[in-house]
Amino acid sequence: MQKSNGLTMQGWKGHIVALFGGALLPLAFSPFNFYPIAVISLILLFASWNNTTPNQAAWRGWLFGLGMFGVGVSWVYVAIHVFGHSGWFLAGMLTFLFVAILASYLALFGWLVKKFSSYTFTLFDIALLLPIAWFGFELFKAWFLSGFPWLELGVSQIEGPLAGWVPVVGVNAVSFLVALTASCLFILFKYKKPLFILPVMVIWVGGQGLQSVDWTQTEGEAIKTTIVQGNVPQDVKWSSEQLVSTLRLYQTLTEQHWDSQLVVWPENAIPAFYHQLKDFYIDPLIKEAQQHGTDILLGLPVEDKNGQDYYNSMMVAGADAGFYHKRHLVPFGDYVPFAWLRGLIAFFDLPMSGFIPGPEKQSLLTASGQQVGISICYEDVFSLEVLDALPQASILVNATNNAWYGDSFAPHQHLQISRSRALETERPLVRATTNGISAFVDYKGRIQSQTPQFEQATLTAEVQPRQGTTPYVMAKRWPVFILILLMLGAWFYFRRHTDLS
Repeated sequence: MQKSNGLTMQGWKGHIVALFGGALLPLAFSPFNFYPIAVISLILLFASWNNTTPNQAAWRGWLFGLGMFGVGVSWVYVAIHVFGHSGWFLAGMLTFLFVAILASYLALFGWLVKKFSSYTFTLFDIALLLPIAWFGFELFKAWFLSGFPWLELGVSQIEGPLAGWVPVVGVNAVSFLVALTASCLFILFKYKKPLFILPVMVIWVGGQGLQSVDWTQTEGEAIKTTIVQGNVPQDVKWSSEQLVSTLRLYQTLTEQHWDSQLVVWPENAIPAFYHQLKDFYIDPLIKEAQQHGTDILLGLPVEDKNGQDYYNSMMVAGADAGFYHKRHLVPFGDYVPFAWLRGLIAFFDLPMSGFIPGPEKQSLLTASGQQVGISICYEDVFSLEVLDALPQASILVNATNNAWYGDSFAPHQHLQISRSRALETERPLVRATTNGISAFVDYKGRIQSQTPQFEQATLTAEVQPRQGTTPYVMAKRWPVFILILLMLGAWFYFRRHTDLS
């Protein structure tokens, strides 16, 4: 039997380390931005998996996920309890169930790792198999049951040296680089192999150097753009008594910025159907916007031609007409997966929670002479879906409603995710939210300016369109897939030809 040395965690010690490592991980993300913690957390996870059976590794993977999601997505409780009007106990139970299910994904990958590796990790298990396992976990989490790509490690790195890799290989591959870093440092601690500091240096120094590279170019003149943040309270937003006040609010704030070429409103800024408001509100607004040479991107629900279904949409009001219908819907927020759930719990019967997804292929909207890549709320967490608008789109727009999550981590985390989309594509991003955080983000993912939360506000900036493609836009995830296949091949080879007795 191979001798065990270093970082051995038997019994409850390993369980506690796994739970602590998971709870520590959200500190790598906004609003904290302590990005090196992502590496430390994974070292703790990998160490807790050493000297375990598959079942023990599954249990520790679940504990790590419990800490990771229990802290990182604790804002789910706010949505269910405060805005879903469910009692604290029920909201707590539903939140725990959600977190426990997500944690079970990592339990599965922990079990698989130990099923196919050694009781005590070999050098090759750590260097080759563990980074692949984490990458697989993130991909599975982003796909299974419609996907939940939240807390991808690559997103946490956009403030640090690894940001240089984001437009080259994308956020998911940067997650892989974080896991590879953790594996190499684990080997350094466990086996005292200084050679493994070299891959870490290549990854981190290389990322720092790549930050100075511009993969895209400016196109045309900058566009004067204004974001309108109405801050209409979520609990009255869909009330019929509030409608006139909301319409007047957004129109008045917009009229103060007719000198802007583009004005962007948030998701469902208009809380009524397009066909209900077309004649007396939207058409006059379009006419006035055209007179001032301004285009407005505004969010509202749109009824389908069949008169029964409806979309969560953005439309252009101005020189060019058009609609974008949200394609990737949020369960319970945009629709209820099982109709029989309605009426059982208040959270399952939220207003306007019966949207249908828009077509997968939609023409890009044109605003202020530029093609715009639009994502509505949660859509921007799906990197490959945002890439559908590239390279044609010269500007990205994300319209969202963060009011569901109150004063929690969610608005900060979501802004960080949006910034990673700007960096992956090297496109400027205009982010309009109902109550903050609205922001202008440049093509390097840096915040130019932002609004305060929970305040009515407008924000104006010059947005410079860009053209061209980043390596990630061109190749997507194929380079990292090829690398992983090579690593798996190497792992199989060394496992077969190395004496483990």
